[in-house]
Amino acid sequence: MARTPHLRGEETLSELASRYVSVDQLPWKPTPTPGIDMKILLEDKDSGLLTALFRWQPGTALDLHEHVEIEQTYVLEGSIVDDEGEVTAGNYVWRPKGNQHLARSPDGALVISFFLKPNKFLTGKAAGQELR
Repeated sequence: MARTPHLRGEETLSELASRYVSVDQLPWKPTPTPGIDMKILLEDKDSGLLTALFRWQPGTALDLHEHVEIEQTYVLEGSIVDDEGEVTAGNYVWRPKGNQHLARSPDGALVISFFLKPNKFLTGKAAGQELR
């Protein structure tokens, strides 16, 4: 079931009602990667669907991972860099199923990302796990 964690009043809404989300009221939560926090806007744990804001601290690097399904990212502030290129504020990147890369943010970033399935980490502490 799709939901927004910490959405005030969600329990009073019907199944088919629109969800209006005050993003500033949602908590930031740490991810398994130090230096990256997230706000979950929409998640469906059964299917793996996730829409979230990610806040990258300057100098943060995300270990080698594989996109199990298409991933989409729009950069609101800063930039994200990998061996294929750089996506900067106001720009967008999407990665096909099976794409593998290391990502880093030399100067920090705020991005919104859309996942159909969680990433599979290939190196680092999360290797072998499916995490976001």
